[in-house]
Amino acid sequence: MKNRRQVLQGAAASGLLGLSPWAAMAQSRVENLRVIVGFPPGGTTDAFARRVGEKLRGTYANNVIVDNKPGAGGQLGVMTLKNAPADGAHILYSPASMLTIYPHSYSRLSYAQSDVAPIGMGHSTDHALVVGPAVPESVRTVRAFLDWAKANADKASLGNPGAGSMPHLLAGRLAMLAGVQITNVPFPGSGPAIPQVMGGQIAGMSSPLGDWVQHHKSGRIRILATSGPERSPYTPDVANYREQGFAELTVREWFGFFAPAATPDAVKEALNSALRSAMGQQDVRDFVGPIGGYIEASTTAEHVRRMGVDSELAKRLVTALNFKADS
Repeated sequence: MKNRRQVLQGAAASGLLGLSPWAAMAQSRVENLRVIVGFPPGGTTDAFARRVGEKLRGTYANNVIVDNKPGAGGQLGVMTLKNAPADGAHILYSPASMLTIYPHSYSRLSYAQSDVAPIGMGHSTDHALVVGPAVPESVRTVRAFLDWAKANADKASLGNPGAGSMPHLLAGRLAMLAGVQITNVPFPGSGPAIPQVMGGQIAGMSSPLGDWVQHHKSGRIRILATSGPERSPYTPDVANYREQGFAELTVREWFGFFAPAATPDAVKEALNSALRSAMGQQDVRDFVGPIGGYIEASTTAEHVRRMGVDSELAKRLVTALNFKADS
């Protein structure tokens, strides 16, 4: 029996890949697809990767394994992919930050954008500014939180899902614009931070909106602002940063699928086809609602273009903040 590489080579030689890379790949399904996530289980990145992975089982791959590699604010996941075989059986699902912000904010980084190949975007999210029981119930807006922080400098702390991530930069820029000292508390992903906010160990957090939608609805925490260009349909009662006088903090962050840089074009096309098919299924589209997300399924070319645009945006933001993650 031919192995997967032989099938691909034969399909390329006969011109089949030029017609339908997915059809050729389907003849030799991946045995085990490893989906790397650079954060712990429990956050929105992990949750979406698992849902899409379920749809790839039995289509693109016989088995799908989500491999959580938390550490260094998502860097470990990228480094794991960088060193993985470029065989179509190893992909990464990651927020944009690790590949658009980190190259500008770290003077020493163990990978470069060129070490990975964009395959396609998955979903996007607004970020949220959240406070828990450590902050008085009367604090319901960004301005009210800033006033409270000024008067309670010893208690004013905001967690984030990783030093140098977009939520971290948003919180840092907010504090800078307001002239308020707020203690930054980085975590290895959102999962470990959520109980710290809800338990009152830290005042609040800046992280993806999906981490908090259900807790906000239950009244266990309060979302003070969202970062999207308009109010989120998931929290229509919450004004965004723009409405509250902080238009500079408007951003919607995407999450994307990546493969090792040396992955052949035919394999990347097959992966993109499989992923877009999975994300087109209604239960996947419905899944992003509870996590406060939007489906952003894209072509590989669209993903490459968005990477470039957002990398330039990140560079301007990091420069304005004079932020160095490893200083």
